[in-house]
Amino acid sequence: MKKIIVLILIVFTAFSKMNAQEQNTITTAAPFLLIAPDARAGGMGDIGVATSPDANSQHWNASKFAFMSSQYTIGVTYTPWLRELTNDVFLGGFSFANRIDDRSAWATSLKYFNLGQIDLTDINGLPQGTEKLNEFSIDASYSLKLNETFAMGVTMRYIRSDLGIESANSPVQPVNTFAVDISGYFQSDERNYGNFNGIWRGGFNISNIGPKVSYSDDGQDNFIPTNLKIGGGFDFILDNYNKVSVNLEFNKLLVPTPSVSIAGDGTPPYEQDDVSFFSGIFSSFGDAPGGFSEELKEFTWALGAEYMYDNSFAIRAGYFNESDLKGARKYFTLGSGFNFKSSKIDISYLFNASDINNPLENTLRFSLSFDFGELFEIN
Repeated sequence: MKKIIVLILIVFTAFSKMNAQEQNTITTAAPFLLIAPDARAGGMGDIGVATSPDANSQHWNASKFAFMSSQYTIGVTYTPWLRELTNDVFLGGFSFANRIDDRSAWATSLKYFNLGQIDLTDINGLPQGTEKLNEFSIDASYSLKLNETFAMGVTMRYIRSDLGIESANSPVQPVNTFAVDISGYFQSDERNYGNFNGIWRGGFNISNIGPKVSYSDDGQDNFIPTNLKIGGGFDFILDNYNKVSVNLEFNKLLVPTPSVSIAGDGTPPYEQDDVSFFSGIFSSFGDAPGGFSEELKEFTWALGAEYMYDNSFAIRAGYFNESDLKGARKYFTLGSGFNFKSSKIDISYLFNASDINNPLENTLRFSLSFDFGELFEIN
C-alpha cells in the first residue's frame, strides 16, 4: 500500500493524463523543473523566454539578466499545487541576480517542490510515522552581451528528487544529478513606427541538458526534462504612460517519444527507446511513431499579453495549448502586477479549458521581487 502511495505521487508530479491508450505522452524524471515558478509569466499563459527581464528570468532565459535595468534583483515565488486535493503541496523559489556591468550579469536561484506529508499505517491501520517527500534544484548562471542587442547565457544546475519512503524500505531511491542550460536573448533598440514606438524581443533556451537518472536498482533509466523554448514578442510603446506587450512562445521536450512497441508488434502502448540523453535530444525531432504530423503535435504554444500603465500597474492575459495526443493541457490565464518604487508584487489565476484536470486550477500564484543598487540605461 505504501508503494502505491508513492507511485500515485509520482504520477501526479509527472502530469500523467487519463485515457493513456488514446495518447502518446512523453514522461520524464523531475518534471517539477518545467513548472512556471512566477506569477508574472503565469498571468501570460506560462511564457517568459522572450519577455522583458525580471527577477525570475533564471527559469525562462538567463540571458535576459544582461539587459536588466537594476544592479541587483531578488525574487520570491510561491505556487500552491493540487490545492483542490491537499493544502501542503507547493512549489517555492528564490532568486538573486547581479548585473556586473554594461555587458554581463550572474544569477543564482533555488526551486523547491514540497510534496507534502504522508502518514504511514500498517495493514491494520495503525500509525507507523510520517514521511515528507520533496524535490529541489539549485543553479547559477552567467550571461554576456555579445553586442548591444544580443546576449547569451549558460546555467549550471544541481537537481535532487527524493520520492522514496525511507522507513518503509521503498524501492524508490533519491536522484541526484546535474544539468546545463544554454540560452540567447535579443532586444532591439526602441524605434518609432508612426503613432507609437516599439521594441522587438526574441529568445531561446535549451534547458536541463543532462544525463539519464534512475529511481531504482532495476536498471531502468529515465530522461530528465531537457526542453527547448523559443519565442518572440513586441512592445507597443503608445506614450510615456502606456505600453502593451504581445508575446508568442513554443516549447518542445527534447527527449525521445515513446515509440518502441511493448508488445513487439509495432502497435501501442509504447515505451521510450533506450538511447543516451545526447542522442535523445537529436532523435526527439524525428522518432514519433505517427511521423512528422505527430512531431508537430509535440510542440506546445502559448500566447500572452501585458498592459503596463506608468510602469506601476500591469494587467496580463494568456492562453496555453497542448495537443490532445500529447497531454491535452489547455488553459487561459489572468494576472496583474503592482510596482512600488523598488518592489513588485504579481498574482495570477488559471482557468482550465480542457477535460483534463489541471493541478493549478482555481489557484492563485504569487511573486514578490525587489530591485536595488545602480540603475542601468535600457533601450
